[in-house]
Amino acid sequence: MSAFASQRPPVSERRFTNSAVESLITKVAGSITDPELAWLFANCLPNTLDTTIDHRVDADGRPDTYVITGDIDAMWLRDSAAQVWPYLSLARTDAPLRTLIAGVIRRQADGILLDPYANAFYRDPIQGYWKTDITQMLPGVHERKWELDSLAYFLRLSHAYWTTTGDLSPFDDTWQRAIASIFALIRVEQNVGADPTRSPYSFQRMAGTHLGSHSSTVRTPDCGLIRCSFRPSDDMVKLPFLVPANAMMAVALNDISSLLATLHLDALAAEAHTQSDTITHALEKHAVVHHPVHGEIWAYEVDGYGAVHLMDDSNVPSLLSLPYIGFCSIDDARYLRTRAFCLSTDNPSYAAGFAGQGIGSPHTGPNTIWPMSLTLQALTSRDDDEIISCLHQLKSTHAGTGFMHESFNASDASRFTRPWFAWANTLFGELIVTLHQQRPHLLSAALAEPAAVLAR
Repeated sequence: MSAFASQRPPVSERRFTNSAVESLITKVAGSITDPELAWLFANCLPNTLDTTIDHRVDADGRPDTYVITGDIDAMWLRDSAAQVWPYLSLARTDAPLRTLIAGVIRRQADGILLDPYANAFYRDPIQGYWKTDITQMLPGVHERKWELDSLAYFLRLSHAYWTTTGDLSPFDDTWQRAIASIFALIRVEQNVGADPTRSPYSFQRMAGTHLGSHSSTVRTPDCGLIRCSFRPSDDMVKLPFLVPANAMMAVALNDISSLLATLHLDALAAEAHTQSDTITHALEKHAVVHHPVHGEIWAYEVDGYGAVHLMDDSNVPSLLSLPYIGFCSIDDARYLRTRAFCLSTDNPSYAAGFAGQGIGSPHTGPNTIWPMSLTLQALTSRDDDEIISCLHQLKSTHAGTGFMHESFNASDASRFTRPWFAWANTLFGELIVTLHQQRPHLLSAALAEPAAVLAR
């Protein structure tokens, strides 16, 4: 690693420093034979702490942690939960990290109480970049795209924090009111049916001289699935039931039921468990399709009437990430068939070129690959050769920056989007820590260029 200059900010300029994280970096990086991979890990794992954190104590003495995405000065519910996720295991014994993550949960709860349909918020009650969107834009809301996974991430982080630390302090009246608002929203968006006016949500945005819109005017059956309007990529859905988001919510509701029971919120605990079962059964009924090549697989989106949209997107939750979010095992037969579809040209978001091959996103257009998808491909594999191929591609496509990007061109990694994307960085760090714990022999191996990368 000494041959590569650290790309981290000077210590005096880091937003949050933590000795437990620094010790982990030293330990894991020291086990990595490839110096460039070790350097990437040391840059990426702490990137959220180094560059995106504003940690304070509020007027009531509660920890308050505002987490920006990187190059966008706003806090996404999804991104912020994912950005601190790799530090959770250390919070069991590290009080500063515990306080930091408790502050994230509390800040998220405040945002959900402000508007449970919003996906991203500002630190202060201002109006910003998307203030002209035609929807109910309140001060403090950065963007009001209704994304089901945003709420699932809040539940996921809350449950994992509790099971890791045993600390109940974040789950106060504010948190409990946020939970109640989530359940109220789910009941609405699960039962819109033939009367779309049951949903209060609508959204329109000017795109150049054209008005793009997504509202709740689409009719859907009351089938047990939860409608949403946007994907975790922030792109508009094509069909109203987003399968990976519903899968993630089913897992999150089942998990959060135990925390709700511990807090003696018995009615909500029972509802969480029932809703989880309802969503899971509805997915089995409406989201499984037969593909002519891959057989029985999961669809990406469905409408409940029989229409399906077959694709996958790099952003988590995705079909590729179903084991990662806890919906199924890596060895599940239907998942393996779905995974084969996702990692093939049958998936319209899949790209291959001289720089690599993997899943991209309509968000960045054709012929792009997202490092996030390569990271998830490695996290959902038991094949050493496949994991090494993913590591090589991640190592060889940072374009000299020392960080993961949002996407890169499949034939030219120097053409990339978002040079400062903290979620992708910490997720890569999580992969390396996971390999250190579960497959350390891969980190001590030399990363020769695998045959899977197209010949130049």
